[in-house]
Amino acid sequence: MNIWSKLLTALRGGANEVGESLVDGQALRILDQEIRDSDLELRRSKEALAEIMAKHKLAEDRLASSRDKVAEYEAYAMKALEAGDESLAREVAAKIALLEGSRDADEHQVRQFASSIVDLRKAILQAEGNIRRLKQQLDTVKATESVQRAQATVAHRYAGSQSRMQTAVESLERIKLKQAERGARMDAAAELAKDEGQDALDTKLREAGIIADATSADSVLERLKQKSAG
Repeated sequence: MNIWSKLLTALRGGANEVGESLVDGQALRILDQEIRDSDLELRRSKEALAEIMAKHKLAEDRLASSRDKVAEYEAYAMKALEAGDESLAREVAAKIALLEGSRDADEHQVRQFASSIVDLRKAILQAEGNIRRLKQQLDTVKATESVQRAQATVAHRYAGSQSRMQTAVESLERIKLKQAERGARMDAAAELAKDEGQDALDTKLREAGIIADATSADSVLERLKQKSAG
């Protein structure tokens, strides 16, 4: 049972390694896609910021107009009071109350737009910084990956070339040894041929009586006489 448990654990470990290998193999592609998605969201955020800024400008224009209207009708009310027409002044005051309500709503909207612009700008700056750092890290990872692949290729080729070079050196040594053996045989053959030629010549000279035959009976007897006399 313990053996089966260990086997299952090993299989699970192997499956995890395969899964991690697949994920690592796609890591750069996944990271590229994540950066593209982030860039797209950043562009959308900038478009939203531009739209809010435009609405903020329009709201500010409406607020300025509302304030002008309030000031205008306040002047009317003052003139009505100066003329002693309190009833007219009351009607104008009611109009001013409506204008002030509209003005206050415009002020609230302007403040909301201004706050949204500040928050969105801050978020955009932060996102730009994150994307920039992510791109830098990705460039570094890609460069490192390329260098390591090149190094692995060079190492593999160098190992193969070293093996081939060693084989070539061994072959060269064998060729040199064979050539040396062949040269030695040729030298020996030449020496033998030379000796055989010299022997043949000496034989002819002895037969002609030009060279004394050291192995003849006369030569041996003469040598013994000289030895005895000495």
